[in-house]
Amino acid sequence: MALRARALYDFNSENPGEITVKENEIVTLYSENDIEGWLEGVNSRGERGLFPASYVEILKNDTAPSYNNITAGDGYIGSRYSNVPTVDYDPTFKSQAQHENFTQAPAAGFSSFPVTSQQEHSFQASQGSDDDWDDDWDDSSTVADEPGVVGGSYHDYDGTGPSTYRLTTRSDASSISRGGNAQHPKSSATVSRNLNRFSTFVKSGGEAFVLGEASGFVKDGDKICVVMGQYGPEWQENPYPFTCTIDDPTKQTKFKGMKSYISYKLTPTHTQNPVSRRYKHFDWLYTRLVEKFPVISVPHIPEKQATGRFEEDFISKRRKGLIWWMNHMTSHPVLARCDVFQHFLACTDEKAWKQGKRKAEKDDMVGANFFLTISTPASSLDLQDVESKIDGFKSFTKKMDDSVLQVNATANEFARKQITGFKKEYQKVGQSFKTLSQAFELDQQTYSAGLNHAIAYTGEAYDAIGEYFAEQPKQDLDPVMDLLALYQGHLANYPDIIHVQKGALTKVKESQKHVEEGKMESPQAEGINERCNIISFATLAEIQHFHQIRVRDFKAQMQHFLQQQISFFQKVTHKLEEALQKYDNA
Repeated sequence: MALRARALYDFNSENPGEITVKENEIVTLYSENDIEGWLEGVNSRGERGLFPASYVEILKNDTAPSYNNITAGDGYIGSRYSNVPTVDYDPTFKSQAQHENFTQAPAAGFSSFPVTSQQEHSFQASQGSDDDWDDDWDDSSTVADEPGVVGGSYHDYDGTGPSTYRLTTRSDASSISRGGNAQHPKSSATVSRNLNRFSTFVKSGGEAFVLGEASGFVKDGDKICVVMGQYGPEWQENPYPFTCTIDDPTKQTKFKGMKSYISYKLTPTHTQNPVSRRYKHFDWLYTRLVEKFPVISVPHIPEKQATGRFEEDFISKRRKGLIWWMNHMTSHPVLARCDVFQHFLACTDEKAWKQGKRKAEKDDMVGANFFLTISTPASSLDLQDVESKIDGFKSFTKKMDDSVLQVNATANEFARKQITGFKKEYQKVGQSFKTLSQAFELDQQTYSAGLNHAIAYTGEAYDAIGEYFAEQPKQDLDPVMDLLALYQGHLANYPDIIHVQKGALTKVKESQKHVEEGKMESPQAEGINERCNIISFATLAEIQHFHQIRVRDFKAQMQHFLQQQISFFQKVTHKLEEALQKYDNA
């Protein structure tokens, strides 16, 4: 007799191997024994996969037909990942994951987290490129930490240096909460972990933070504040805003000319001290930022290119992309103030650069510990309202992504037509007028000379207009496509950011159900709810920032586009008016 269960809540699958179930939906189970809080079954749509055990109640006296056709040949063990098309099941996964992720407790204040998919892409893409790290402003030695400095965090044990706060969400230690010191009860094993240890929620440290496993020291300078603004949560403004120019791309060589690279001059307005940076420095900084800020959309840097790196067009295009990137970095209240970005902008000394690089790479406040640095308003958010807003933003980003792709394709096609088709057609018209003028010149009458000259000038005017069309995309369409490329990167970041917040909400729902069933104490569930509240504040603040810069950027870019279009057609009109005037005296 097949086991069946009724869904108590809606569950939307976020990862391969999971299935979506709706409230009151009947699902067929393969076993009533959960696997680390997850059950495997088939929903009413015939989809097979995993869903949280706490989201369903098992129907004991059910007489539905059993799945007698499931045999060993069906690969029951592999059915756990039957929705994953390219990943094979590893029978050692469970024990290895438990050993690596759960049984090895890190030292207090330290934690190690896997590299995100963006970071993996960044490291893989850097293989075999001339932009790779070498011995230029880098070495293979380990720079000794300064006294009281560990991974860039300044610990003040004597209470005489910069203020530090020992924050933890661990169940066996005191934590500083908004109301003061509070003891949390011991974590309950009934709060399930995600079976998919490769999900963004797990890799970002979000799960560890929500389950109370983060611990670290937070300096005053490391605090990231979320405040309530006119339209909801938002990042606290940077009290010292600045911008940074990127100029003078210059080809340089090293190793007696054996290796070449392009350097850019960066001049921040708050220091006025120019620094020279290569693409590999931007790439290193991007990787550090992605690792450190799991709920912030770090703008993508222009892609690497193996060939043609020293061609003028490529250098110009990359510089424009880096300018857009820098504009978004300096506009972000959190990214603009972070230590590693300031080190990137200000450091001019080789030894100091290496030390700062090592500190950034050993930064302790990443992953789960990053969330300890977030300071939120005292009031709590309505998580149901938060979920509704997140779902709305998810739909918005999907629609915007589709629209951006459409605009980008249309702009590309239109630019191609201008550069080739329009230029060719206008010059063909011009050549035809020139041919007509040459034919008229066979008439030696003096009274026809003015007309012949006017027609020839008309042909030249159309030749010039053809050139105008070929040059125009650089003025109007290219900047639009540069902006679209930057926002495609942002839109690619948000599914992971949303997934972290969704994962936290799922844990809250599980804990609430456990409290109702008497499996968890209320203070423990309240702790999970508070930590989810922090992630929700941060996510909504990042969404608010995205909308603000989106309105700013697209308003300015559309104004620029239309201004350039007006200037272009005015130039075309002026050229035609000049040709028209030639006929006045013809």
